Amino acid sequence: MSESLVPDGTQGGASASEDAGRTQSFNAGVYEVVRRIPRGCVATYGQVAALAGRPRAARFVGFALHANPEPGVIPCHRVVFRDGSLAPGFAFGGEERQRELLEAEGVVFVPPPEGAPNAGAEGWRVDMARCQWRA
Repeated sequence: MSESLVPDGTQGGASASEDAGRTQSFNAGVYEVVRRIPRGCVATYGQVAALAGRPRAARFVGFALHANPEPGVIPCHRVVFRDGSLAPGFAFGGEERQRELLEAEGVVFVPPPEGAPNAGAEGWRVDMARCQWRA
């Protein structure tokens, strides 16, 4: 038995094949949630994790999206940090590409609050009050 971190954020004592099965199942749940995010809206990593049934697994949502098998079908660009900033490691072209995709869908960006560190492309963030998906 291996001791590993599993998508619910706990230490598991399952075999490697059981861990792989749980990871695949979690990823499938993440992809199903992300497919439901409407054009012009965004969701946070934590929001996706909660809707996928694992509210403490936001980091694993990022891992799942980085491995997105169908980027044209599963709109992973619609998932952002809770403050509206973009993922600097967006796997499909970087944060500039993520912003282009979101703006093309009508997502609104706002400048960062005064004194806040830069976040997202050039410091701008998604206007979460206007664009966050209310699932």
